[in-house]
Amino acid sequence: MRDDFAGEVAEQGDDAAIVEILHEVCRVTGMGFAAVARVTETRWIAAQVEDRIEFGLNPGDELEIKKTICDDIRRDGRAIVIDHIGADPDWRTHPVPALYGFESYASLPVVLADGSFYGTLCAIDPAPRLLSAHETMAALQVLADRVSAILSRKILGDS
Repeated sequence: MRDDFAGEVAEQGDDAAIVEILHEVCRVTGMGFAAVARVTETRWIAAQVEDRIEFGLNPGDELEIKKTICDDIRRDGRAIVIDHIGADPDWRTHPVPALYGFESYASLPVVLADGSFYGTLCAIDPAPRLLSAHETMAALQVLADRVSAILSRKILGDS
């Protein structure tokens, strides 16, 4: 781990319920990588990961914030879901998917009970996936809300 903050984030993600949520994200979406990430103006740190595609991140690992789409979610507060990067005129030339080699992407904001932005529940896969279907989006929102509740209890002491 790079520093104490990264260690703290990994500790926050060290939770059996969060691990199970990431398994469920992969099951619901068919995607091979899912993570809960702590996203600030200057950092993206993995709190917990489910990595079935050998993306290579572990809890506490960091990506350069400006080379993530999660930074857009931090700024805008809205989910971003892309079924097929290569077929999407708004995303097919974006440098981030090309950098990491993914063709499908889903990321939802994780907001704590006090209204503060914690980070994202995100998933990627090298293959296109149908993510924008109503049922899939609803399931992902429920899972993001569960992550928010778990982290709120851990960080804020809310029940």
